[in-house]
Amino acid sequence: MHFGLVMECEYRYGSTLEESFQDVFDLAKESEEGGLDGVWLAERHFAAPRNPLDAQGGGIPSIVSVPLIMATAIAARTERLRVGIAVNVLPLVHPIRMAEEAATLDQISQGRFDFGVGRSGFPKSYEGYGIPYAESRERFQECLDVIEAAWSNETFSHQGKYYTFKDLCVLPKPYQKPYPPVRVAVTTSESFPREGTAGHNIFVGLRGMDRPQVAQNLAVYRQARQDAGHTGDGDIILRIPIYVAKTDQQAHADAEESSMRSYQRLAQTFADSAAGPGTTSDEQRAERGTRLSSLTYQDLLRDRLAYGSPESVVNQLKEIIEELGLSGVIAEMNVGGLIPRDKVMNSLRLFSREVVPALR
Repeated sequence: MHFGLVMECEYRYGSTLEESFQDVFDLAKESEEGGLDGVWLAERHFAAPRNPLDAQGGGIPSIVSVPLIMATAIAARTERLRVGIAVNVLPLVHPIRMAEEAATLDQISQGRFDFGVGRSGFPKSYEGYGIPYAESRERFQECLDVIEAAWSNETFSHQGKYYTFKDLCVLPKPYQKPYPPVRVAVTTSESFPREGTAGHNIFVGLRGMDRPQVAQNLAVYRQARQDAGHTGDGDIILRIPIYVAKTDQQAHADAEESSMRSYQRLAQTFADSAAGPGTTSDEQRAERGTRLSSLTYQDLLRDRLAYGSPESVVNQLKEIIEELGLSGVIAEMNVGGLIPRDKVMNSLRLFSREVVPALR
C-alpha cells in the first residue's frame, strides 16, 4: 500500500507568495519525517486568492502552476519521499518539453518520481492557454503517446493530428526504465472502461462521485482490463479528503465550513460547465452538479470523506481500502482551503504517525 499526501499548494488570502512556498516545503518535510511514501502535487492555473467572504471566494488559490519545478525542489530537499504529480494536464503542454522536464526530475530524484496525467475536468485553464477544450481528449492521448515514445526509444518519429516529429533524440532519458510509473486520472464514468482497456493504472477520487459510484465504476474498469487481456485488477490509488484531530467531534467541526464550501463550489462549477464547448453528455455534469448541491455534511462524512480521531480514520480507511480494492490512498488535508495552517499540520502529523502505521 502507498500512503501519500495531495498538495494543492494553497496561496491563502492574506498570505505572501514566500509564505506559500515555505508551507509547501514544510508539508513535504513533515511527510518524509512522518513516514509517508510520497507527496502528490496538483497543477493549477490562474488560481489567485480572493476574500473568503466573496460569494465564490474561499476556493483553493494556488501557486502550483508548474508542478514539475516544485516537485524537483521537493526532491532536492528530501532523501526517501516519492514525488508525484496529480496530475499533469497534458493537453496544455508541448509533449517534447514535458518529456524532457519530467525525465530531468526523475534523474534528479534518482527514480523517486511518479508521472500522474490527466486532462482536467473544467475548461478554465484551457481558456487561459488559448487551447480549445473540445480538443482535450485527442490532445491528451497524443501527448501521452509522444512522451512514452520519447522515453522508450533512442530516437523516434511521430505523425499525429497535432504534432509531427522525425528522428528525434530526446534527452535526458528517465532514471527509471523504461520510464516512471504512469497513472491516469479518471473522473467520469466513460473514462473507466477506456483506461481499463488501455491497461493504465489510475487515480480515482471522491469529489464528483461517492463511494458506491466509485465501486461500481471500478468493477467496469476491471472487467475492461480483463476483456482486453491485461493481467491483474490494476493499480488503483484513491484521492480522498482526510482530516484527523484528537476526537471525531473536533475533526468534524474543524473541517465542516471548508468542506461544505468546497463541495458547493464544485456543484456550481459542474452546473456552469454543463453546456460548455468540449463537454459531452456522458459526463453528466448537470446531474452531478444537482446531486452535489443537495448534499449535507452528514452525506459527505458517510460517502466522500474520512474525518475523525486517529482510531476512527483507521477504521474508515480499512473499510474503504477493502471495499474498493485499493493499492494506495493519498490524503487531501485541506478541502476548500480554509482550515488554518496549524490544524492542517497537526492533522498531517496524526495521519502519518498514528493512522498510517496502523494500516500497514
